[in-house]
Amino acid sequence: MTEQENNMSENETNIEIPTEQSTEEQSPSQPSVEDQLKAKDARISELEQALQLAKKNESEAMIRARAEIDNVRKRVEQDVDKARKFALEKFSNELLPVIDNLERALESTDKNNPEHKATVEGLELTLKSFLDTVKKFGIEVINTADSQLNPDLHQAISMVESPEHQSGQIVNTIQKGYTLNGRLIRPAMVIVAK
Repeated sequence: MTEQENNMSENETNIEIPTEQSTEEQSPSQPSVEDQLKAKDARISELEQALQLAKKNESEAMIRARAEIDNVRKRVEQDVDKARKFALEKFSNELLPVIDNLERALESTDKNNPEHKATVEGLELTLKSFLDTVKKFGIEVINTADSQLNPDLHQAISMVESPEHQSGQIVNTIQKGYTLNGRLIRPAMVIVAK
């Protein structure tokens, strides 16, 4: 062998051949397959929990949205119903003085005079027809006969001593009150016993 070959063979012996120990030293920096599977299983479990939470939140949001839609629908139905019931309120208020005037005309006419008999009958029929017509549309007269004062329906304009009536009982009605579908449109003006 020549000297060069000899040197080469010595160099070859000095070269380190990788052994199992060097692969073991590399493994801590790179996780094993089992560790990678465990990490992926944990991530899958975490994502499944997040998905379940998102489904639950979506379900709750859907229920709240449906409830809100139902509430809005009910409010709109109530508003439409009220609008339908009370659309005539302004018109009704304008008709009440006409009813009052017909009643005053009847009161001031001499019913015993035979010359006024036709006029009285005409006024009575007109008033009756008028009251029947407004009743069809929900306008009702507030009853004040032998009743106690109700501040929701009556307006007391005076108090008088009356041995025939209890305290707070209506003695006389000055002006009739009216309701439209149960809602007060004009209180009855009354005189009340002390």
